[in-house]
Amino acid sequence: MFEEKHITLTVGGSVASYKAATLARDLQRAGADVRVVLTAAAAKFITAATFAALTKHPVLTETGWWQADGNIDHIELADWTDLAIVAPASANLMAQLANGLADDAASATWLATAAPKVVVPAMNSHMWQAPATQRNYHQLQADGVHVLTPATGALAEGYSGQGRFLEPADIVTQVDGLALFGEQTLAGKSVIVTAGGTRERLDPVRFLTNDSSGKMGYAVANAARQAGATVTLITAPTNLTAPAGVTVVPIQSTTDLSNAVLERFPKADALVMAAAVADFQPETTADQKIKKTPANDELILKLKKTPDILKQVAGIKRPDQVTIGFAAETQNLLANGQKKLASKSLDLLAANDVSRKDIGFNGDDNQVTFISPDGSTDQTPKASKAIIATALVDRLAQLLVKK
Repeated sequence: MFEEKHITLTVGGSVASYKAATLARDLQRAGADVRVVLTAAAAKFITAATFAALTKHPVLTETGWWQADGNIDHIELADWTDLAIVAPASANLMAQLANGLADDAASATWLATAAPKVVVPAMNSHMWQAPATQRNYHQLQADGVHVLTPATGALAEGYSGQGRFLEPADIVTQVDGLALFGEQTLAGKSVIVTAGGTRERLDPVRFLTNDSSGKMGYAVANAARQAGATVTLITAPTNLTAPAGVTVVPIQSTTDLSNAVLERFPKADALVMAAAVADFQPETTADQKIKKTPANDELILKLKKTPDILKQVAGIKRPDQVTIGFAAETQNLLANGQKKLASKSLDLLAANDVSRKDIGFNGDDNQVTFISPDGSTDQTPKASKAIIATALVDRLAQLLVKK
């Protein structure tokens, strides 16, 4: 997994800090050379001596990170690092990292590190759901940081909620699944990714839409960029910050999305249609707000089909181009997915069951079944959307090689 890789493990202040010792050992068993940064808060739960004994390296702490001895320890450690992992990451530590602070050993080392970065949150569920924490979470993602989804389960406070620290073995598996040390498999390639739920206007203040958060498409855009592609993200309105390094094209309606895709697809190597596209739109859009009056006890809407974007793309697709679609289904997942794959002339389809509450729309996790034109299927385990996106990008790179 991590043979000969240098991993810096930053341990934040959490009752789960003791599990970081097991994580350090698991990373070593996976082949990594591990060094530890221990925050002042974490030192209240577990000692530096524990990590020094486990890793056979000095531990960087608040008491010794800047001394008048000519050494700049946090820079030396940052330069040594191939992968930086913060686990557990408290709400306070996440805030420091998201806002670029460098006022202690952990945040200064993090800021100076140019290697790939992973954050593993651990905190009370109310703290995790707080708007400030969610802003920091999205900011870290926008900065290219991989933030693993905290588990839902028993918390130190005595009740259950989301915010529980992932088990060390799960962290190792998920970090390995991110393929952070992979080759630039999409270097020189141009990839279009669509994301979010389109909006179909009824009047100036109302529209028809769906529950898509855009998280899956944004994760795919980020994974493609990390694989070396030039990425264009065509996105409906979301609450997300676009990944660094991608070109963003904002759209609203399905017609907008169709125009944006058809304009750019001829110059692209691949298209990943992760957007949740409306199937119908109003036949007419009112110029003024539709008012409720004593005379209208009901409102009847007449809808028409929206443009079939993937079918339009199929009509202009060259043999050297790859198209990948998503199928958000609530029943007959494989049958409906295979039908869509064939009718749209796709090279790959990712089908997911959005009726499940633990994956799909608005969630941080997903589980998809990849369906290929030869009829073969491959279901991923339930994992973060970042990991699912990496798996999709790996398949995209393989398809482009075959072209």
